[in-house]
Amino acid sequence: MSGARGADPLSAAAGAVARPYDVEAVRRDFPILHQTVHGHPLVYLDNAATTHKPEQVLKALDDFYTGDNANIHRGVHELSQRATASYEAAREKIRGFLNAGAAREVLFVRGTTEAINLVAHSFAGPRLNEGDEILLTGMEHHSNIVPWQMVCEAKKAKLRVVPVNDRGELILEEYERLLGPKTRLVSAVHLSNALGTINPVKEMIGMAHRRGVPVMLDGAQAAARIPLDVRDLDCDFYAFSGHKLYGPTGIGVLYGKAEHLEAMPPYMGGGDMISSVTFEKTLYNKIPNKFEAGTPHVAGVIGLAAAVDYLEELSVAAVAAHEDDLLARATRAVAGIPGLRIVGTAQCKAGILSFVMEGIHPHDLGTVLDQQGIAVRAGHHCTQPLMERFGIPATARASFALYNTAGEVDTLVEGLSRVREVFA
Repeated sequence: MSGARGADPLSAAAGAVARPYDVEAVRRDFPILHQTVHGHPLVYLDNAATTHKPEQVLKALDDFYTGDNANIHRGVHELSQRATASYEAAREKIRGFLNAGAAREVLFVRGTTEAINLVAHSFAGPRLNEGDEILLTGMEHHSNIVPWQMVCEAKKAKLRVVPVNDRGELILEEYERLLGPKTRLVSAVHLSNALGTINPVKEMIGMAHRRGVPVMLDGAQAAARIPLDVRDLDCDFYAFSGHKLYGPTGIGVLYGKAEHLEAMPPYMGGGDMISSVTFEKTLYNKIPNKFEAGTPHVAGVIGLAAAVDYLEELSVAAVAAHEDDLLARATRAVAGIPGLRIVGTAQCKAGILSFVMEGIHPHDLGTVLDQQGIAVRAGHHCTQPLMERFGIPATARASFALYNTAGEVDTLVEGLSRVREVFA
């Protein structure tokens, strides 16, 4: 079963579909899709790695650089005033997208990786003592493992890992058991980049909070696929990247509860994050500026806001329903291919289909598909411990986006049949 979001409490919060979903009209907004690769129309199914950008985002970037380019904050001239206004309007836009309580709870960072490092070093680090524990799940991306290893090593703390079952689902009973008196923080992926599993994060947060344990969520894959409400989730931190949400690369968001951000020391020092500096002492700025040292990626922030506008105009719920249909179609079709095994069959999943084919390395599979114009990802997907859990070095992964079509799913299935023929 795929795309079974009915069990996900967040889906219940999805807003009404704004208008009928017209995928062909959507595709006209993405100029990069209209090309051939190796003589075949491009079928781009590597959206979990990065998504393409609609013309509305490209225009926002162009408009900034051709009309308003200037550094933000403190500038008294017109261009700086306009750039600052657009930058802070984008922060308010993201606040609304997340349903955060205040814009000051929204920090701009380079991406999910930087957001997790910020929390690891500024929030967890000062609070950890020898023997304390950080709790992760067995399906984390390396970016939600390595930062915690670094801070645990420095503080002589320990990582504990919640196992997953053979379907690629978190074992909730084990999660509850591992939430112990030494647990200082939970950091968990919302939607697995390797399997597509949607974790029951609201339930997980409730269990952690009843023990006084704060929770961070890695929303890199979820933000473009699941309607978000950080206040309803009651998460302490939430991170996502712009480029996986149809926005520019090099920009991302960290949401944090104001009480945490105000208590945390800065992650980096430099301009804009201070209120005054002498050689003897520096007084830090208020949040969110305290965590945004140096000149930020102004154009990226503005482009990200345009991407959020685009996604919200379509409605995240409508996009999710469209991707669920594609995933269900693909899951049914590939099940009939001899020697193909789906890795990750969680009851609640979205957008991502990982698989292996008997006797064919995923890299070879991906190369043959590429020759047919079909772009998929092959590898461990930065989840080596998860691959080890399933006893495989890698998978091939098709990941869907708002511009993919049922016809492209059929092309993938035909391409996989060709792969079988090549390696027969």
